[in-house]
Amino acid sequence: MPRINNPKPPKRAPKIDIRRGAKKKPCSFCQHGVDRVDYKDLAQLRKYISDRGKIRGRKVSGNCQQHQRDVSDAIKTARELALLPYTQRTVTERRGGRGRDGRDGREGRDDRGPRTPRPSRDSVETPVNVPAFEPAPVVLEDASVAAEVFETESVEAVGE
Repeated sequence: MPRINNPKPPKRAPKIDIRRGAKKKPCSFCQHGVDRVDYKDLAQLRKYISDRGKIRGRKVSGNCQQHQRDVSDAIKTARELALLPYTQRTVTERRGGRGRDGRDGREGRDDRGPRTPRPSRDSVETPVNVPAFEPAPVVLEDASVAAEVFETESVEAVGE
């Protein structure tokens, strides 16, 4: 005779449906007798995609398990073939940047006045102590001439 070490846990009470009187949404594919979801029917597939491009869940769309799987596969196939986008482009109403809208106590640039103009690159002065280095253009025709020119330039640089 087998010995029972652990007694069976008590049975759970049945869950109470919170949506009293509310009926579950019927599957539109089952109602219309659709046996296959077509990935080329973009108007129908867009009903099951949120405004940000996510696939809506079963509870939201009301599909049965099999048709929800078919819908998600059809959407993924249409995305692969570039018939549907992976994400939708969103337009934000908030301005970018940190602290520009005045919510954190600081104010934006408009309260400080306009910016001063930047100096142009031509108007930037070079320091007085730095000598301007301008190499003399030397055109050499032969390697022997190049060695002589190099030696004379190095001797002049050492002598200075």
